[in-house]
Amino acid sequence: MNTADSITAWLDQHRITEIECLIPDMTGLARGKVVPRHKYDPGEGLRLPEAVFELSVTGDYPETSMISEADPDLRLVPDATTLRLIPWAAEPTAQIIHDCVGFDGTPAELSPRNVLKQILKLYENEGITPVVAPEMEFYLVEIQPDEDIPLSPPVGRTRRTEAGRQGFSIDAISEYDEIFDTLYDWCEKQNLQIDTLIHEMGPAQMEINLDHGNALDLADQVFLFKRTVREVAYRNNMYATFMAKPMQGQPGSAMHIHQSLVDSRTGQNVFSNPDGSPSERFFHFIGGLQKYLPPAMPFFAPYVNSYRRLSRYTSAPINLSWGYDNRTCGLRVPHSSPAARRVENRLPGVDVNPYLAIAASLACGYLGMKEGLKPTEPLAGSAYEQPHQLPRHLDDAIDMLGACEPLIEVFGERFIRAYAAIKELEYREYFEVISPWERRFLLLHV
Repeated sequence: MNTADSITAWLDQHRITEIECLIPDMTGLARGKVVPRHKYDPGEGLRLPEAVFELSVTGDYPETSMISEADPDLRLVPDATTLRLIPWAAEPTAQIIHDCVGFDGTPAELSPRNVLKQILKLYENEGITPVVAPEMEFYLVEIQPDEDIPLSPPVGRTRRTEAGRQGFSIDAISEYDEIFDTLYDWCEKQNLQIDTLIHEMGPAQMEINLDHGNALDLADQVFLFKRTVREVAYRNNMYATFMAKPMQGQPGSAMHIHQSLVDSRTGQNVFSNPDGSPSERFFHFIGGLQKYLPPAMPFFAPYVNSYRRLSRYTSAPINLSWGYDNRTCGLRVPHSSPAARRVENRLPGVDVNPYLAIAASLACGYLGMKEGLKPTEPLAGSAYEQPHQLPRHLDDAIDMLGACEPLIEVFGERFIRAYAAIKELEYREYFEVISPWERRFLLLHV
């Protein structure tokens, strides 16, 4: 069956009454339309203004727009592989991710999902298929509608909050058994391939890993996973937050990305030679990450809050040293068999758009292989004793991205300019806010 017929058959089989037609925006949030089943024609698709891709996280538009003054529509074309039930809906409801194209069929340049496809096409042309595995950290916190009040951990089944840090504690996970039982059930119903659940170092900070697989599919899974975790938390009278640094004095939350490359024809890991030793492309990939991750920082640390996480001695990287099984490094190579040889990029916060973070990480490695870049020597000691190598603020990161011609070429100039304009707008809006720290220490003392 063709795509439209297969979607129609699935909707009929599950007696669907309503469909959430989704696209991921620049922040990684779900935009789109909710359509009654009898109004949805998967062969025709839907329409949505292209300007939806210029929305900032505050819902504003940058002054410098990449969109025509006519504010044209794009076609939304459903991807049948993303069709899933919404397990929390009262009536049988489907969700399906759509690709955005012009009316001539050209992929929309500002769509993050299309950007990831564009980077994957570069690998396809080389006969290589990337394999990724994201690890997502997040906090459960008490509901607090007043944003001026600091967040606090929620009460668990013992009716108490956590005492001290409970890293890797099974009992601390059990405090929220009902939440995780529901979460695993809902993820299974959506075919989200959850692997490991870990209690991280912060109070009620958790980490959930996804099974490794196709990069586009894993980005889709992260996109849907975040929606699911938030919904489970709401229904248990708490928030789930994917802020990079939600609590003062506590560790930040990351989305580490494990990456390997396989030969598309043979399925062999191209990071390993036939004798099991690391290949030249393995080292070139790391060299590309070391050179290009700093200018790509707006994709890995997209908000002003993101940079609070990247501090010395906080389980987050401050530079791009690499090492074997060294968690102080920004780039870690876990112990593994030659078939599973991979590079863990520890730079991204969990606040990233998963499509753009995965695209950017793969793009940096791709450029390293194309340019034959060599990495530094692997680090055996603590990377926290090494100098900072990363931008410390969002505005600096935006400037670096705008000056990096190789990244502009692989992402597309129009996309980079639009993304930079959004981030500049968000930074200006943040800069206008006077913080409690400024009022406390400067109001009467300067």
